[in-house]
Amino acid sequence: MPNHLANENSPYLLQHASNPVDWYPWGPEALARASAENKPIFLSIGYAACHWCHVMAHESFEDQAIADLMNVHFINIKVDREERPDLDSIYMSATIAMTGSGGWPMSVFLTPDLKPFYAGTYFPPVRRFNMPSFRELLMGIAQTWVEQPAETHKVGTRVTEHIQKSNKQPGNNAFPLSHALLATAADSLVSTYDWGFGGWGEAPKFPQPMTIEFLLAFSSANPGILPPSKSQKYIETACHALKAMARGGMYDVVAGGFARYSVDNLWKTPHFEKMLYDNAQLALAYLHAYMATGDKMFRRVCVETLDFMLREMRHPGGGFYSSLDADSEGHEGKFYLWTMEEIQAVLADEFEFFQAAYGLKATRQPASSHELDGIILQRALDDAPLAARFKLDEEGLSTRLAGCHARLLDARSRRVRPATDDKILTGWNGLALAAFAEAGRYLNRPDYIETAASCAHFLINHLLTQDHLLRSWRAGSARHTALLEDYAALVLGLLALYQSQPDPAWYALALRLADEIPAHFINPEGGFFDTRDDHEPLLLRPADTQDNAIPSGSALAVAALLQIAEYGDRPEWHKLASDALSDVLEPALRFPTAFARWLSAADFALGPIRQVALLGDADLPGTQALRAKLWGRHRPRQVVAISPHPPTADSPALLKDRPLLNGLPTAYVCQNFTCQLPVTDPAGLAAQLA
Repeated sequence: MPNHLANENSPYLLQHASNPVDWYPWGPEALARASAENKPIFLSIGYAACHWCHVMAHESFEDQAIADLMNVHFINIKVDREERPDLDSIYMSATIAMTGSGGWPMSVFLTPDLKPFYAGTYFPPVRRFNMPSFRELLMGIAQTWVEQPAETHKVGTRVTEHIQKSNKQPGNNAFPLSHALLATAADSLVSTYDWGFGGWGEAPKFPQPMTIEFLLAFSSANPGILPPSKSQKYIETACHALKAMARGGMYDVVAGGFARYSVDNLWKTPHFEKMLYDNAQLALAYLHAYMATGDKMFRRVCVETLDFMLREMRHPGGGFYSSLDADSEGHEGKFYLWTMEEIQAVLADEFEFFQAAYGLKATRQPASSHELDGIILQRALDDAPLAARFKLDEEGLSTRLAGCHARLLDARSRRVRPATDDKILTGWNGLALAAFAEAGRYLNRPDYIETAASCAHFLINHLLTQDHLLRSWRAGSARHTALLEDYAALVLGLLALYQSQPDPAWYALALRLADEIPAHFINPEGGFFDTRDDHEPLLLRPADTQDNAIPSGSALAVAALLQIAEYGDRPEWHKLASDALSDVLEPALRFPTAFARWLSAADFALGPIRQVALLGDADLPGTQALRAKLWGRHRPRQVVAISPHPPTADSPALLKDRPLLNGLPTAYVCQNFTCQLPVTDPAGLAAQLA
């Protein structure tokens, strides 16, 4: 039986287009059929790089007997969670409420009016892992639907009421926003940190770039706010986490880039899928650590990660793909694993050096489900002892390691590659846009800035219509109304690009998109909804405040509105954003790793925030010298507006009525829009920035 996915655009949905299951995409046709035939809906949510999604597909959705059960008794809907995080958020809340945990593939059974009454994640085709078989589950639910319809609807109503209640904003709390509260959150992060292996929590261990960014940003608070001893402890914690991950395993030392998470506490054995959002956020975290410490290792990992994104995740037109699969040739991680014989053959005369660096031992059979049949590269010997053993200086060691990695990369490039999910998502590209724009200006890499500009042009040309921003593009087709996450991430990316490539058009577009947030996403109960007010009706209008692997749309919106307010065009947005921050302070203090992007936004809101206006033609040496001084270090509580004199009408208000001093390129350093004397020399600017 042909299903209804052949005309979809998502690689994940297309993977299921040949299943014998009569799949529908989410939409009016499937929902109308469920109502007309009074059948329950089986909703399966996953994504293209999801290993267990592939497993369940092969075991169950490709099985004709199981498909026959599904087709007779259910209306079957397949959703790509990356295209529709709104649906994923609603039904993940239901799954967690019913089972205590969540994950993908997510398997949810709904009444025709979309109320969830049973949920789980992966189900095996036969009984194992203390789980019923999927076949038994289908038969049991089909029987219950016929024999106990009132009870099924009762459960669906009860679960719906629960998730509607949990979706409400907590409302203003008694805690005023203060540096003392942020210090409490930072101290909690330090006290719960894993100093043995790095990171937070037990396996599976996730990279937590937002938590690291908050600690790095807050550590730079004024000494009058934060004692130097605490500042140093926050930096040490952030840097320890970054160093632990950069040793390899979860980090791909051969090609750059990070896998999704580590299945063990050692960051050794990754779940091999590589996601755009992880790599964009981690590249920025390593960049900011380099700017804070001067440690060249952080710079190297940032550059290698961005170069990986350029090489393996970039569309020729400038946008970035969503992910790389964990599997190749039917096996997880096969593309990335090595045998001792392969490494010896590739490296030849460098094998002894590389073996010492990575502590290589002969391949053995896996002893547990967490072990894979092959060598995963993770540094065993640090730089200093390795350099001493082989009598190398810092540059010589770096060159030799890079040469080994390049030879292995060349050999690996001849293997069968994992599949690429080549859809381009607006929000995730906003994160990538910001990473390349910031790295370009801080590392003096014009090519990175051009990459950021190309990404912005791609999004404008393919995903921005006259009336709406869209979320997903692939193969010439853009679909799905953008969510709050998309608007806010793109605004932040455009603001980063404007500061790196100060074309007022970038700022004007950021302002135009930011205006959509209070116009279409405001929640009357406080904060923001994730969907626009003209979005299709759903079971509820999600308003998810918690940061996950991607910052919550609300946290990104607060950050975007705060930045725009500091440019002087929408000063009233500072209060709007601060009110939204107040609503999440209580859970943020209790669960700081789940609200880390909010904490960074709160740190920015508290300030003191510095506004810098720089006027002068871009090609003048004086302008270039002032810009170089601006980007000599990372200042997380600063916005910069740059323009020739006089600024154009669509430039930020921060630039208006600022004359040149003696006809020279001139900088104004301000706080709360009260400015110090204008300066024309880099030393004077440095003194005011210090």
